[in-house]
Amino acid sequence: MDEKEKNKKFYEAAYNFLRDESSQNGIDENCIKLYLSPISSEKLTLNHIYYQLAFSAQNRQQSNNVIGGAIGGVEKLGKVLGWFDVNFVRNEFGNDDSKLLGAIQSTFIELKDINQDKKGLWPQYCRSLLSGAEYLSSFKDGKAFVDFVNRYHKDDQELDKLPELIEEKVFGFGIALACDFLKELGFVRYAKPDVHIKDILSAYGFISGGESDLEILNKLQSMAEDAGVSCYAFDKVLWLIGSGKFYKHGIKINGTKDGFMQNAKSFLENH
Repeated sequence: MDEKEKNKKFYEAAYNFLRDESSQNGIDENCIKLYLSPISSEKLTLNHIYYQLAFSAQNRQQSNNVIGGAIGGVEKLGKVLGWFDVNFVRNEFGNDDSKLLGAIQSTFIELKDINQDKKGLWPQYCRSLLSGAEYLSSFKDGKAFVDFVNRYHKDDQELDKLPELIEEKVFGFGIALACDFLKELGFVRYAKPDVHIKDILSAYGFISGGESDLEILNKLQSMAEDAGVSCYAFDKVLWLIGSGKFYKHGIKINGTKDGFMQNAKSFLENH
């Protein structure tokens, strides 16, 4: 069996496993498909784009419980960030992350005792918010940002350069977070090489474990193309298996990742 066929069979095996495991927990195939269809990037506003940046930024070092989890969701930060208005944030806080953190603490009493050390998660998150606002403010509006991204997204030779550019512009963003930010805005040729996806690909022998995030992104793009699905859909299937988090339905399934990885030996013997 050649590599293309193996990649296709792997995706089919992953999708079927997810479907079967999910059905035992009240998630049918139509529900799964809701996770495989991204939003449309055509009518994105700059506010929505900045919100997504703020949402992706909390995933740095798996800090979402400390950030969004502590205040009931990142969307609550709209009270401080002018409802995710990048120009408001720039005018109000500039590059003063201490001032932003103070405003957040004043708004959310539950954060009054958080670690204010520069290496703490909240201070670093504030730096991500401010550098993100600075970067996005260079675009006139959401359409300008979408047009800019599409110059990379639609060009095979330039596709991988955009995550690197965002990594340079936004504090705390590596390739993985940059890709997460882009894919959740509807740019379906990107996938996030997170720990779940790395573990699964390693167990099935598709990566050795020493690859960079950019190399793993390239691998995911190639595998998705061979499977005849978007990189976004390929990512979501593996992520749902890995995390078990059906966030749109408020359901968490335990053990799916281990269960799927236990099938690796059988898959490799037959393919």
